[in-house]
Amino acid sequence: MSKGLLVLATHNKCKKKEYELLFKKFHIDIKGLSEFKRIPEFEEEGRTFKAIAIKKAQFASGLLGIPALADDSGLVVEALNGAPGILSARYAGESANDYQNNRKLLKEMRGKENRNATFVCSIAIAKPTGQVLTYTGKCSGIILNEPEGANGFGYDPLFYYPPLNKTFAQLLVEEKNRVSHRGQVMRKLKDDFENILIWLKDI
Repeated sequence: MSKGLLVLATHNKCKKKEYELLFKKFHIDIKGLSEFKRIPEFEEEGRTFKAIAIKKAQFASGLLGIPALADDSGLVVEALNGAPGILSARYAGESANDYQNNRKLLKEMRGKENRNATFVCSIAIAKPTGQVLTYTGKCSGIILNEPEGANGFGYDPLFYYPPLNKTFAQLLVEEKNRVSHRGQVMRKLKDDFENILIWLKDI
């Protein structure tokens, strides 16, 4: 059986590496948007992680004529009424980096006794026809008062995961994938993988 091709609708190389590790046993090749020329910027639309993931996957698949996978993930903090939520990547501004986003989160959390937070990841797989499959995973933790760890990206240094007594940034990629919101979603995909392959070929 020849390998299928799935476009990962992101330019994020760290995210692509995570997916490649998670998909390494799957009979499919993953390519990021950076491997294609003249890809226009996608303007995110939607009020939920799921809605945004669907829009991104349909955009990439429709543009390239290849099945595409997109995810939208973020941090939902109870004490901040769900913020940063769908704005997680640009919490401190449109061009904010991880350090700036983390610094703003720490500022907003000053004096908050409730440190509970949940990472959420919604994944959508779309065909060029517009048909789509969706999956969602969640992982609960606690926001620390200062960052710990040098691995990962985003809010990982502030997200403490009690079962392992570490932040996500203190975990190896393989360890993080076993417990993370994205890892949970990928296990759901793995369980349904044979059906997904059949579905992807039926274009």
